[in-house]
Amino acid sequence: MATTRETAFEPTDPALREDVRRLGRLVGELLVEQAGEAFYERVEAARTEAIRRRGEGEGIERLAGHLAGLEAADADALGRAFSTYFQVVNIAERVQRIRRRRDYQLAGAAPQPDGVHDVLLRLRAAGVGAAELLDALPRIDVEPVFTAHPTEASRRSLLEKEQEIVRALVADFTGPRTAAERAVDWARLRMALTSSWQTADLSPVRPSVQDELDHVDFYLSDPLYRVIPVFYEVLERAITEVYGTCPALPRIVRFASWVGGDMDGNPNVGAATITAALRKQRRVVLGAYRRECAELARLLTQTLDRVGVDEAVLARFAAYRERLPDAAAKIRPRHENMPYRCLLQLVGARLAATAHDAPGGYADVSEFAADIGLVADSLRAHAGVHAGWFAVRRLQRRIATFGFHLARLDARQDSRVHAAALAEALGTLPGDATPRASAIAPYAEGTASLEPRDGADVLAEATAVFAAFADARMRHGDAALGAYVISMAGCAADVLAVLALARAGGLVDARGTVPLDVAPLFETIDDLRSAPPTFAALLADRVYRAHLAARGDRQMIMLGYSDSAKDGGILAARWSLQRAQVELLSIARMHGITLTFFHGRGGSISRGGGKVTRGVMAAPRGAVDGRLRVTEQGEVIHQKYGIRALALRSLEQAVGAVLVATLRPRAAEPREARWREAMHALAADGAAAYRELVAGTPGFVEYFRRATPIDVIERMTLGSRPARRGSGSGGVESLRAIPWVFAWTQCRAGLTGWYGVGSALERAAARGDEALLAEMARDWAFFRTLVEDLEMLLAKCDLDIAERFSRLAGPLHDTFFPRIAAEFERTATWLLRLRGRGQLLADDPRLAESIRLRNPYTDPISLIQVDLLQRWRDSGSPDDAVFAALVSSVHGVAQALQNTG
Repeated sequence: MATTRETAFEPTDPALREDVRRLGRLVGELLVEQAGEAFYERVEAARTEAIRRRGEGEGIERLAGHLAGLEAADADALGRAFSTYFQVVNIAERVQRIRRRRDYQLAGAAPQPDGVHDVLLRLRAAGVGAAELLDALPRIDVEPVFTAHPTEASRRSLLEKEQEIVRALVADFTGPRTAAERAVDWARLRMALTSSWQTADLSPVRPSVQDELDHVDFYLSDPLYRVIPVFYEVLERAITEVYGTCPALPRIVRFASWVGGDMDGNPNVGAATITAALRKQRRVVLGAYRRECAELARLLTQTLDRVGVDEAVLARFAAYRERLPDAAAKIRPRHENMPYRCLLQLVGARLAATAHDAPGGYADVSEFAADIGLVADSLRAHAGVHAGWFAVRRLQRRIATFGFHLARLDARQDSRVHAAALAEALGTLPGDATPRASAIAPYAEGTASLEPRDGADVLAEATAVFAAFADARMRHGDAALGAYVISMAGCAADVLAVLALARAGGLVDARGTVPLDVAPLFETIDDLRSAPPTFAALLADRVYRAHLAARGDRQMIMLGYSDSAKDGGILAARWSLQRAQVELLSIARMHGITLTFFHGRGGSISRGGGKVTRGVMAAPRGAVDGRLRVTEQGEVIHQKYGIRALALRSLEQAVGAVLVATLRPRAAEPREARWREAMHALAADGAAAYRELVAGTPGFVEYFRRATPIDVIERMTLGSRPARRGSGSGGVESLRAIPWVFAWTQCRAGLTGWYGVGSALERAAARGDEALLAEMARDWAFFRTLVEDLEMLLAKCDLDIAERFSRLAGPLHDTFFPRIAAEFERTATWLLRLRGRGQLLADDPRLAESIRLRNPYTDPISLIQVDLLQRWRDSGSPDDAVFAALVSSVHGVAQALQNTG
């Protein structure tokens, strides 16, 4: 019977193997129930053939023939079936991470590596005393910045169903379960999985900015809201256990968002979405506080005849009874002698009034925090530490983290938009940077005013954005405003333009200064090379220097990982980013400026993705210094923060890495001078090889558009932001980095992350640097991290599948694919040679096994996609059933590889 058939995943962890076995069997039962025995047999035949082909090292042709020519509905269903297998396997792997964390805690022998307890033990062993640690903690500021992602937008309903599956699996190992309880868990799990099967993965309607807000708010208001106090409790306990004492901890973690504020290339974002995003976030967090206050009111039922209560609590209750008579009238007479309960009920009423901008609301979050502080202090003073103080303390942690804004809202816009706005007000501006800055300076410092003109639409839109920020500052406070990021910032005039437009929009404080952190974004290779002189010129500008002094001599600079890699390949991108940070830090120190780097990382390796601990430790010395601000997007948000236990682990790893990099950065290395010289040559050679393919070979753009499913990706309803900048119609330059990477990932080539590396390593070896490169791969954190990232990326590629896609390009296949295949082989050979290994991922067997076992399940979806893509294009690329099946196949491959862009 079909109910006895099982998936052939055999992970090395026995518990994970059992979860995958059970879930795989459940998927089989689901497919029989929902689609019939014949459909299940077809899925099994494809799966078995894929496993056989991999096991015997056979070519791809037989499997491809087995899957060719399917009806669109059948292809769609097959793709969804394999995608469902990956869905449950991905969930099982995440649950296994929770199980491993729990096993470490139960064993008690050693803390989990890279957790805060482990980090503190290592710091103490390195000579960090309690005083040094506690002195550093107020400087720690870890701020994940959530962004909308144009190639990943899981429905909230499906996210909630996934959480139900996780809860059912976790319940199985967190305590003994009776047979009846296990049956209920299994029924809950089956219901969630089956209803997921009956729900489309993506809406046929492109999501609005509001939809994207809902998506990000899911993570902020559920897993992260719940886990933040737990993080501080874990840190407090670890410090106490390692150092013997732990005073009150400062706020260490906060969050920011780009959703509703990222205007760059997105006509759907502007002043209205900025206002809507901040109001939505305010409603979400105020609602969470109201619910928590109601829970605390039910908990804190202490009566005056049994325990003392601070006079301050009684006085606040009396004052609120007068201030909020309607709410006070709802207090039950039998609760009158429960002062905490009554006060919290009225606090909830004030929160409701705040949410509706009604009389009686809080002026700001400090008033709310003061009320909760009164309750906490009174409980501590009257034997209430174990009678509710713990729960109140958790609310205090949330208030300190989320305020009344939930997450700071950043804004981003292209410098050319600002220039166009100023041109509408001032006429033609000088072309050269210095005279242009001089022309803008009076408006930036406020000695002259921009006057609107008839038909100045760009100016009106730009100033409306800053007017929205001014209103938000008044309504939500300074804490709600993040950075204003300038894309394509090339000179001081680009930054002064923002100050001028901000003043025109009324964003000015009582001191007459612009209360906004302006962050230039350097994202292409040329941008990164010119970043140091641009920054130096900016600091030499009198007007901007005065602005910076008003901001506490603190400057934020954003570094773009995506466009730099698309522009020059991964070697040039990583090295340009590293060099820029070193030089920018030197300039900041000379001017007495505290510099924060904002890392615009993506999920894929070619866009700066990877493990946060390795990334932080590979950064230049001094680049972190207590502060880590980094974008999180797409599947990375889901993988790191979608489950509470994993969100806690992610926060621990990030904070732990920052603590190590701040308190005990790696020692100066005398060999680094030679390493840097070698890396400089590698980057140049890698960029030359990459650019020669991407920009120097006629026909490459057409090849890219035919050898990848980019045309499908551009049509998918995934995000509010267009896949292309401006009106670009075909060139790689106009394509955003995310769909560029996504397309190459879908065809299993992964070219964006490794092309040019093999050629560069080969040329370096020809110069006699092979031993030096091996030394760098072993001893230099920067280069070692790069090599490890490349290994992982190559291991996920499949050139047999990529060749099937490549043949869709017709005659261009023979021009490009042999070069791509040769470079892949060259890169893999040299990486293994430098590492002294016989196979990729030899040092990470768990990941190697996961990839190896996933491949047979990914191959059928990829081959279905190739076949559908050819048929769809041949029929004129209509929005039909074949396109719907293509969308399902794209989603399935993304599930399998756990990576989009």
